Amino acid sequence: MIEPLLASAAVSISNLKKNPSAVIAAAEGAPVAILNRNTPQAYLVPAAAWEALMDQLEDLELAAIVREREGQEEIEVSIDDL
Repeated sequence: MIEPLLASAAVSISNLKKNPSAVIAAAEGAPVAILNRNTPQAYLVPAAAWEALMDQLEDLELAAIVREREGQEEIEVSIDDL
């Protein structure tokens, strides 16, 4: 069965265990597919890339809320009432 590889780099679990820091450094900030018997088992995503993904996800969720609330009646509020 052919498995999609959703990263431009891959490493075996054995090589990852030998030197995880070297794998992270060699990836240069990009995700790495972790392979077990040439089958992707997981993806190693550097912290900066993960944070960027989470920011994008939050932006998409907020955009959905904005679209959902578009056209609702506005409520006047005074800053003193808050």
